[in-house]
Amino acid sequence: MSDIKKLAGQTVWYGVPTIISRFLGYLMNMALPFLFIQPSKTADITQVYAIIPFLNILFTYGLETAYFRFSQEKEKHHLYNTLSVSLFLSTLVFTGLLFLSRHSIAEAASLAEHPEYLTWMCGIIFFDTLATLPFARLRQENRPRRYAFVRMSGIVVNLTIVLLFLGFLPGYVHRNPDSPLKIITNLNIGIGYYLIGNLLGSISTFLLLFRELKDLKWEFDGTLWKEVMKYSYPLIIVGLGGMINDMLSRLVYQHVVDLPPEQAKHELGIFANVYRLAVMITIMIQAFRMAAEPFFFNQSKQDGAQKSYARVMKFFVIACCFMFLLIGLYLDVLKWVITLKSKAWGEGMYIVPILAMGNIFLGIYYNLSIWYKLTGKNLYGAYITIGGAILTIVLNILLIPKFHYLGAAIATFTCYLVMMVSSYLLGQRFYPIPYARKKLLSYITLVALIVMGHRLVTYLYSPLWFSVLTGTIFLLAFTAFVGRIEQKDLVRIPYIGKWVTKLNGKS
Repeated sequence: MSDIKKLAGQTVWYGVPTIISRFLGYLMNMALPFLFIQPSKTADITQVYAIIPFLNILFTYGLETAYFRFSQEKEKHHLYNTLSVSLFLSTLVFTGLLFLSRHSIAEAASLAEHPEYLTWMCGIIFFDTLATLPFARLRQENRPRRYAFVRMSGIVVNLTIVLLFLGFLPGYVHRNPDSPLKIITNLNIGIGYYLIGNLLGSISTFLLLFRELKDLKWEFDGTLWKEVMKYSYPLIIVGLGGMINDMLSRLVYQHVVDLPPEQAKHELGIFANVYRLAVMITIMIQAFRMAAEPFFFNQSKQDGAQKSYARVMKFFVIACCFMFLLIGLYLDVLKWVITLKSKAWGEGMYIVPILAMGNIFLGIYYNLSIWYKLTGKNLYGAYITIGGAILTIVLNILLIPKFHYLGAAIATFTCYLVMMVSSYLLGQRFYPIPYARKKLLSYITLVALIVMGHRLVTYLYSPLWFSVLTGTIFLLAFTAFVGRIEQKDLVRIPYIGKWVTKLNGKS
């Protein structure tokens, strides 16, 4: 279990900045219903943040994963220098092209009224890309505390800007109409401060990585670079396909739904908001990936690696099941919070459990994907992702016009389910891992039934206090059930083990 403890500890450290970043971002997004009564006002920023992940994939072109892969067999500093030089030069070129194309992109993405959003986006992509390899180096060298500090510092800057310009200044100027700060509020940047805060946070993060950047030597090994690119180019396809699966519904929603433009923006704003309610599972996935990718590569040469991967999968699925229950069982609380100012923001809440379960499938797929990264069969990962992307495109085009948000949620759920099953079947063929398949399927099925049962109970009797009470009872029952089933492994984990022993001792 020592390998699991190590991974869990690193997941916490990598997860802390990820969790806080997502949580603070979630709080900022949760503030949107209090800052903007109409959901349509947030549609443009949703479009920008649907574009950024695609650009992140193109700009980094798989070098992060390739660095983990080749650092196992190549001289690390030489590898780091070669990849950093490549990334620096390509980032300059790509950012220049992006900046020159920003007006065309604005027209295509229905952002013609705010071309400045694309300019700020260029800056965000530039600095985030240059920080990619320094962050990967921190992860590869097992320096999670340094990683957490730098990440958190950028988050603090981002949050400060947003709170200052959207939270504090408008109220201050309203109370002091003669204040010179009125000039700032007259700029009418509005929700654009989310992007400005993001840009300044990215710049701060880049500057704080100076220690990792100053060690860079300007050397480039063309032979090594070609070897790395042969490995990494399928990961570009994997990444782009993954972004299509994740972001396409929000990117195309207002273009395929058969509604007047303003109503389409209204629904997009609502859909983006309810999509964020699945953020806890996404947080879990991202925190896990930060620690797991270098862990998997480092473990690959050890005896019994496959058994370690199977144990990791088990605990990962259990953690995701708890996240799913926290979302599904307390959905009424989330709805109550976001509708305090406007009831319109509560529309579409019924699709949240569907999206959350789809994200569990996505997390399992990421866990399963280690087989093609370890065996060098990245093209199989590309094929799976391309298949998922095609399925996503077809289902969104067919279902969104007819079912609106529900159609988009079904498309997400179906795509990730198919990708998960495909990766499992291929993985067991090329790199067999003894996953506890029946047990994991039972856990996932059980939490789905629990949430459906809770929704049925609260449909029959709907006071908020009753929803919270019954949800808590269901959550505690599942906790006790897992504690009993997994007692043998859980008692060996610090802190958790003592609690499990006491719980089962009393029962």
